[in-house]
Amino acid sequence: MYARRDIVKGAATLPLAAILADPILARAAADMTEDVSITLDGGQSVAASVIYPEVTPAPSVLLIHEWWGLNDQIKAVAAELAREGYVALAVDMYNGKVAATPDEAGQYMKAVKPELATETLQKWVAWARANEKTTDHVGTIGWCFGGGWSLNASIATPVEATIVYYGSVAREAAALKALKGPVMGHFAEKDKWINKEMVDGFVEQMKLAGQPAPEVFWYDADHAFANPSGARYDQEDAQLAWSRSLGFFNSNLKG
Repeated sequence: MYARRDIVKGAATLPLAAILADPILARAAADMTEDVSITLDGGQSVAASVIYPEVTPAPSVLLIHEWWGLNDQIKAVAAELAREGYVALAVDMYNGKVAATPDEAGQYMKAVKPELATETLQKWVAWARANEKTTDHVGTIGWCFGGGWSLNASIATPVEATIVYYGSVAREAAALKALKGPVMGHFAEKDKWINKEMVDGFVEQMKLAGQPAPEVFWYDADHAFANPSGARYDQEDAQLAWSRSLGFFNSNLKG
């Protein structure tokens, strides 16, 4: 136990990229979160991992994982957000399953039922707002699969700020009218799926919906460039995207 505390103490001075790139540090950061659960209207229990900052009440951020599931990497990002002064809630969309291979990840992602996923995120946003350690400012952030659901969550239950990392943003203006807060998106020039055509269409639909123009950033990278466990990881772009994300949350959630 002493060794783990020592690891966590040492990690406190490191940038997020260094923590995520080291499985031991990521595991130690992930272990700082605690498991919580709530019940959906149909009786199904859903889980998340939460971590609180030193000073509360504080604004909250929902994190929505990639197609891999709620792994140490996402929990470590939650720990970093707590260090930055946020109540960080990493939502589990896979009922405890974490993929070890792309085939598994694809199966888990396809098994997600949109209605249940939407209710899950709505309930967690409500949980975050009602928590005695939070303020009334909530943000969402997600990567890939979670990026699309970050936007879905903010449409279903309007929040104060939304961040999408290379997730699907193909939405119609009618749906986007429900958004309450601004949107930031991080996208990769070499991404063949979440491409410029899709993102340009999203920007146009936001305009038609009467919404402020989203803050869109493009990087000379490929899909999943912010995931240090993958071959397409780009540390420089990941760090830049993260600094922009923190600035965005600080401006919109801490004011």
